[in-house]
Amino acid sequence: MTTATTRHSDRRVSPVFVGILAVTAVTGWATWSGFAEQPGVAVFLFVTAAWVVSLCLHEYAHARTALHSGDITVGSKGYLTLNPMKYTHALLSIVLPVVFVIMGGIGLPGGAVFIERQRIRGRWRHSLISAAGPLTNVLFAAVCTAPFWLHALDGVPTQFRYALAFLALLQVTAALLNFLPVPGLDGYGVLEPWLSYKVKRQVEPFAPFGLLFVFALLFVPAVNREFFDVIDAILRGLGVSDWDTSYGYSLYRFWD
Repeated sequence: MTTATTRHSDRRVSPVFVGILAVTAVTGWATWSGFAEQPGVAVFLFVTAAWVVSLCLHEYAHARTALHSGDITVGSKGYLTLNPMKYTHALLSIVLPVVFVIMGGIGLPGGAVFIERQRIRGRWRHSLISAAGPLTNVLFAAVCTAPFWLHALDGVPTQFRYALAFLALLQVTAALLNFLPVPGLDGYGVLEPWLSYKVKRQVEPFAPFGLLFVFALLFVPAVNREFFDVIDAILRGLGVSDWDTSYGYSLYRFWD
């Protein structure tokens, strides 16, 4: 299945996404150059805009993989335009993830392109569609941390370094949360095609509450501590220190 089965207009990048990219570029430049009078404001706008870009790419990856797997309806639904307003649940996909970043620095996974699974044949294809989104976050994290693990930080302004570190933390958090094998999250979507019909029927009623369950667990101090210890260990392996992410978070929350 190829993109020839969709109209060109269904694949045209939305002006909304272009606008978000422009905000990311301008605020990234302001963060790098120190142009902004208050660097925290520039960091806040840069990280938030870049986070929304990653959310759009996450959902696009689901849709694009579904298109090539057999669901040609994703084009007419607007999922290939990267327009966040086209998602089935814009609140879950964009608004809530941004709110949770602002509130607590957590890369909350969204959820929201509707894939017509009955059009897709083959368990591997179903698994790959689910995995495509969080793998995008993994790639985004690799790009954000590249200056760290490549030891190429010479000449990188301090506040831009901290902003990249905090953005990387969000991407790693989102990838790890998404890959959890919890109903309603992408990790379960990867496993679901390989489960028996009986197990899937038993799990199905819990799918709408999976994300709420994970979020509630993160409020448990011991679980929260262990979870972020894992995140910190991954980031340290990529050359990003706790100091970098901590200062990035402090700059991001400039109002504190």
